[in-house]
Amino acid sequence: MSRFLELVAAGALSFALGGAALAQSTPAAPAGGGSTATAPARQVPDDPVPGQGAGGIQGQNIFDVKPEVKRDASSEPGYMEQNNGQRNRVQPGNNAPMWRGVQGGVEGYTSLPKYQDPEAGVLIQGPVAYPGSRYVSAGQAWREVRNNWIIPYGGSLVLIVLLALALHYFAMGPIGQHHPDTGRKIERFTPFERASHWANAIAFVILGVSGIVMAFGKFFLLPVMGQTLFGYFTYILKNLHNFAGPLFAVSLVIMIVGYARENLPQRGDMGWLLRFGGFFGGKHGEEPPSNRYNAGEKLMFWGGVLFLGLIVVASGLYLDKLLPGMNYERQPMQVAHMVHAVSTVLMVAMFMGHIYLGTLGMRGAYSAMRTGYVDEEWAKEHHRYWYEDIKAGRIPAQRSKPLTIVDDTQTVRTV
Repeated sequence: MSRFLELVAAGALSFALGGAALAQSTPAAPAGGGSTATAPARQVPDDPVPGQGAGGIQGQNIFDVKPEVKRDASSEPGYMEQNNGQRNRVQPGNNAPMWRGVQGGVEGYTSLPKYQDPEAGVLIQGPVAYPGSRYVSAGQAWREVRNNWIIPYGGSLVLIVLLALALHYFAMGPIGQHHPDTGRKIERFTPFERASHWANAIAFVILGVSGIVMAFGKFFLLPVMGQTLFGYFTYILKNLHNFAGPLFAVSLVIMIVGYARENLPQRGDMGWLLRFGGFFGGKHGEEPPSNRYNAGEKLMFWGGVLFLGLIVVASGLYLDKLLPGMNYERQPMQVAHMVHAVSTVLMVAMFMGHIYLGTLGMRGAYSAMRTGYVDEEWAKEHHRYWYEDIKAGRIPAQRSKPLTIVDDTQTVRTV
């Protein structure tokens, strides 16, 4: 009897466990009645492929998960040739074609007439390669030439010349005045020559100082003055620069006309050049003989005043927009600025030597330009051929006419 009861209990337990398993594997019927049919059970493989789990994961490591790559519009043929309207249909909000055209210098729409602003529709200049720059937009190419070439090498040249002149002054001292003055004066510069020279010199100093500050001031003045004061100071110098430019141009033309004849090549010029003008000393400290202007002054005139001066004036007037009938667009303005900057740096380097010899480097040179007269001994020491022509009567010692004044009684007095 006990054996029979054990079998009945075992069967009931098996039936109960089987019903519970069936209830868990069969989905519940939808609410609301209707069909009572059940969906077939999802088939799960008994032995999945090793290394491949559920959910599309390709490995056990989370870093091995490779998300599905969806096909986008960039894989369509002619994607890079699409205009902005075509791109907006396949990728709404994508403005890449428009900005690619802007960066390439494509002109857009503007209501301004061409004669008023020919570049109003061009937001970014097209690519170009200036000497020393990459093939990039013209504005960036100009910036690379200025920042990578003109500023570092131009500044270095100015500093080298300044250092060389300082070394000459402290090592050798001023040139000349080996003999005492005689007291007899010779007119070296007429009032007209001095007036044109000083007008040009004053304009040059204003232009040179303001140009150096605008180009190199951020390296040596900005840390001292601060941004605000340096900004106002540079703004003032910029306006002085623009107004002094035309004065320099007019005085330069007057100087070229007035000084050209006596700066033509003459005897003794080559010998003066071969001996470097006695600048580094010579036999008994004597300077090679020369005419009224030595070969160094003539090179300064033809190379610095005429050649570089005309380039500086032409490019400067163009940058100031003072030349009528010219095309003042960005690219020619950039070229004009680079030409102006290079020529002015060379001109400043040359004129630094001229200013040095006219002030500290040579005794009596500054008073000659200030008063117009030099002593006979000075003329003999520095310009022997000119002095000999004066002594021989071929050139007058007094070149300008004395000033005469007519008073009320019509008598003439000589001043």
